[in-house]
Amino acid sequence: MAKTAEPNTTPAPDGRPLVARTSPLEDRWGRLSIVFGQDGVELLAGKKVLLFGLGGVGSNCLEPLARGGVGSFVLVDCDIVQPSNVNRQAVAWESTIGRRKTDVAREMVRAINPEAHVETVDEFVLTENLPAFLDAHGDVDFVIDAIDTVSAKIALAKLCEDRGLPLVCSAGAADRFFPERLSFANIYDTHDCGLCRILRKEARKLGIKRWTILYSDEPSARELLGTPRLPEPEQVPGERRQKLPLGTTSWMPPIMGQMIAGYVICSLMGLENGGRSL
Repeated sequence: MAKTAEPNTTPAPDGRPLVARTSPLEDRWGRLSIVFGQDGVELLAGKKVLLFGLGGVGSNCLEPLARGGVGSFVLVDCDIVQPSNVNRQAVAWESTIGRRKTDVAREMVRAINPEAHVETVDEFVLTENLPAFLDAHGDVDFVIDAIDTVSAKIALAKLCEDRGLPLVCSAGAADRFFPERLSFANIYDTHDCGLCRILRKEARKLGIKRWTILYSDEPSARELLGTPRLPEPEQVPGERRQKLPLGTTSWMPPIMGQMIAGYVICSLMGLENGGRSL
């Protein structure tokens, strides 16, 4: 239940008292209630979202979900904030480098909405442990895939379809410049995206019927600019294979996160993809 705003008596910077504001439209959810109605605000407060991944897309998806009034979250990520995250991740600041992303994300949500319920899981998402995640959190209203591992993305899509859990997935934001080339689609309707090509092939093998994904059909930004490819990292025998780091802009992952948050909130309100079915 949304609370009525307390009168604002904080002095202005020049010392003059501010006019007390007691209108419900001035409380935390007042502007949302104009759009959704009070019933809609209360509906979102009762919803629970399971978010896999707190990187560039996932962390920037979490913030508007919290600001949009979603009341409960399960956040899954095992990473630590690194300096290389600062250019695009909502959890990455100079002051948070070295901290767990889940801890920073929990604080961010609570700073926005102290009444929100936030559960965190500091584990790497693997094909093998996904069933246990969904067994433990089968009461969620929406699942968001913002992870990088292809095998885990495919397994999650299959599990969610089999269990009837709404899912939206993010394709890669790396090496992309133009947000106007982003769109939501069923995986079988995607094109000009290398990751989606792999996902389509595996989805057909598993018999997945519908898999909503946000993707870009633009060419590689690096290729457009003629930027030389980085040399392959040196591999150490017996250790995990080192991947070539991908370049990312400061705007594409956050925009994708915002778009997915909007998709989820609209879906929870009974709308989807601008009122069009995928």
